Amino acid sequence: NERGPMIELTKLQNAKIVVNAEMIEFIESTPDTLITTSTGKKLMVQESVEKVIELVIAYKRKCLETPRKRT
Repeated sequence: NERGPMIELTKLQNAKIVVNAEMIEFIESTPDTLITTSTGKKLMVQESVEKVIELVIAYKRKCLETPRKRT
């Protein structure tokens, strides 16, 4: 993955944000989607909980499909 562990989401003000998928700890519907990272940072995004989960799963699948270079 060119972006590393990142997924692209949209903040409530329509600004694009790139989030580290590995750092997501909780995703809540409040009714807006609230993401809490493992560092405690909270992000409100337009995408639904289901869409965020779908993006994280797609990222994880790409990781499993991509052969790693051995050094």
